This record gives sequence, C-alpha cells and structure tokens, in this order.
Amino acid sequence: MAPQITPILLAGGAGTRLWPVSRDSFPKQFLPLVGDRSTYQETLLRVQGPGFAPPIVITGPQFHFFARRQAEEVGIEATVVIEPLRRDSAPAIAAATAVARQRDPQAVVLALAADHIILDPQAFRDTCLTGLEAAADGAIVTFGIRPTEPKTAYGYIRPGAPLGQSGVRAVDRFVEKPDAPTAARYLSEGYLWNSGNFLFRAEVLLSELARLEPEMAEAVQASVADATDDLGFLRLDPEAFARSPQKSIDYAVMERTDRAAVVEGNFRWSDIGSWDALFDIRPRDAQGNVAHGEVVALDTQDCVVHSERQLTALVGVKDLVVVATPDAVLVVPRERAQDVKALVDRLKAAKRPEATDHRRVHRPWGYYESIDNGERFQVKRIVVAPGGVLSLQKHRHRAEHWIVVRGTAEVTIGDQVRPVHENESIYIPIGSVHRMANQGRIPLELIEVQTGSYLGEDDIVRLEDMYKRS
Repeated sequence: MAPQITPILLAGGAGTRLWPVSRDSFPKQFLPLVGDRSTYQETLLRVQGPGFAPPIVITGPQFHFFARRQAEEVGIEATVVIEPLRRDSAPAIAAATAVARQRDPQAVVLALAADHIILDPQAFRDTCLTGLEAAADGAIVTFGIRPTEPKTAYGYIRPGAPLGQSGVRAVDRFVEKPDAPTAARYLSEGYLWNSGNFLFRAEVLLSELARLEPEMAEAVQASVADATDDLGFLRLDPEAFARSPQKSIDYAVMERTDRAAVVEGNFRWSDIGSWDALFDIRPRDAQGNVAHGEVVALDTQDCVVHSERQLTALVGVKDLVVVATPDAVLVVPRERAQDVKALVDRLKAAKRPEATDHRRVHRPWGYYESIDNGERFQVKRIVVAPGGVLSLQKHRHRAEHWIVVRGTAEVTIGDQVRPVHENESIYIPIGSVHRMANQGRIPLELIEVQTGSYLGEDDIVRLEDMYKRS
C-alpha cells in the first residue's frame, strides 16, 4: 500500500512584484488572483482526498489567524505552524518537515509554495503519484515543467539519466534564471522550468540537511522541539529559529545533494512572480487584454489591467500593466513587470506606507479599512467576523463613535454591556475602558469615527486580549 503524502504549504512570502495589490501586510498567497479563491486556498484544495494526509501550513506571525480562517472557509482543518521570522525556504521547509515526522516517522512530504497557480489539479496529483515511489525509495523529487517559451524569470533543470521508476530522471544540473539567449538554448536542449515543489521522505530531507547545513539543522530541530501551543497554533521557538542561516532550499540542499530527481509535470503552472504572468494564464478579450474589475479599454491591445473598486479606462495603448487600488496606481510596460520589485524597494527607502501596508488592515477578529482622515478625525469601516472579539482597551487621546450598519455589536463600556443593533450608534469617551464583540452568526459591520488630538494605532492600551497580542 502506497504511503500517504503529507502536504506542507509555505505561506509566508511577500510577493512584492505584484505590488500594489500584494504587500507585506497582505501578500499574494491570500489574494484571489485567478478565480474566487486565494492561491493558498486553491493549493489546499489541490492536495485533498485519497492519498493525502491533513496539511501542515507554515506562515509568519502576521498571518497565522488568517491562514486558519481561509482554510476553514474551504472546509479544511490544517496544522498551522508560526515561523517567528523569515529565514527563506530551507528552514521553513525543514521545520514543517520535522513537524510532519513527529506526526508520522515514515512521512512522505510534499512541499508546496502557497502562491503558485496550477490549472490542472488532477494532472498535478497524477504527477505526485508518479514521483511517490522514487521519494519512498530515498530520492528528493522536484517537479519540472516543460517550457512554453524562453522565460528569464524562472530557474531551470537539466534532466539526467532515467532512474528505475517510469517518468523519473536524475537531476543533472540546476541553473539560475538565465538571460534571453541562454533561456532559448535551454529550450532546445530539453531543460525544464524549476517549479519549486518537492516530494521526499521526511527522514531523507532532514538527514541531508544535517549533512549539508548542520547549523541550520540544529537550529530548526531545536525550534520544533521547544515549540509551544498558542491558541491552537504551533509556535516555533523564536530564539532557536533565529540561529538558523537564511538560505533557500535550492542553495541549502537541492543543488548539493546526490539524491535529487525530477519528474516532468504535465500541468499548466505559474508562480505568479509578476503581473505579466497573468497574461499567460487568464482569459484574454478579442484585443488580447486581461482585465479584472471595472475596466474600459478603447483601441487597447495586449494589456493586463487590474482595477479595485474604481473605474479604470485605457485609450490607444498596448503592452502595458495597469493596476489601480484605492491608494496607489501602477503603470509599467509588460516587458518590465519584473522591475516592480525595484520600485517597491525605492518606496520602502522613502518610507512610503503604501509600500508595505494596505488601507484594509487584517486582524485576528476581522479587518478595518481607512475611509477618510483629517487633522483631528479619522473614519474607518470595521468588519468583525462571527465570534470575533476586540481587545479590552482604552485610548488616551481619542474618542470614538460607532454606527452599526449590519449585524449586532455587543459593546462593553466600563461595567456596562449592551447590544447595539443595525442603525444604532454608541459613543466611547476618551479614556473609557471598552470592548466590542460579535456574538452573532453574520459579520458585524460598522463605521467608526475617531476624534481627538492623536489618532495613531499606538494609542491603544490593551488590558485583555483573547488573541494574546501585547
């Protein structure tokens, strides 16, 4: 009987090349870039059913509540591991693999990026089964994709000699992102795109890491051994994890091991590494445009247009990427879409908040969104998920007015607790100890008007918090 495959999902990346939609505060894996579900949710669904064990997700301390919530929205119960700080893919994969081995010492692990698009899920599952025997026999299997064009944004794999299992070959060489002439040569020589997904026995990966990167292996194993339960999440020990060197799994293991094997994946794949990737995988109109949202295009060809909320209109242009969000607009030639990362670096250097933060800010209980602000006021839209409870808190410099527009709020002010229904409002004076909760079954939505001399988020004194935030 074939062993079950334990999926581990890496869900902690930033995705800056998809700015301004993807930002540090809410990255691309949690966004519905293709279809109605996020790429993270689609990845979870892709590894469900016979042959797959329950998934393990590793993500950062900003996203663990959201990762669990999105998994629950698609009916999946995942083990969510909190990575205390970013150390690249090798420590993350190793930590999740160590957790999988604790669950099953004989575990076969499938390591997946949560932000990739695969348009043929059954073909993907079939490819996993093709590589399963080789992985069970001790190979570290990666999935190579037959190139459709000489992309310079992907790494490549040169397949070597066939191994014992049908469809499995040794890896002869991994190569980094090439220039255009080299990429064209790679296509003619039968190279494959490196998809960055891996299948292996947990024991094999961890033993290779101990041999090749002993400092990393020790730090990761200690972080898992000293991990703690935190509201149902598994929080890796931060002191131990911080000792790990910062390296990708390719540099740490795959380019140095003699156990690397490759299976060609017969599925349509994209890592959605930049805006021009959507041109390859989303439907186009008669003029070759890919459009999302309220978009009107006149005499416009081969453009990618993504508009959130507002109308975005294009006239007489071609080969552009145009992205409009409530607080930022990006216009870039499609061929230079990779340069968006350099733009974001410049915005960060200038300390522009738009580089990292959205107007919509996600919290464990739901989210809030800035609507308007002035010298002594700020207006926010607040949505509290069913069962969500804000911290018991007070403010030194501001008062708040809450107007409920949907649902019922349970509001605490001092010693008094009262419901506030739709079309009702309540006033929170400066310095008052207060809390809001949604005990209903539908999202609670309200408008908050803050007034006072200082309106920053650091004017929150938390007295109690069910989410253990300081």
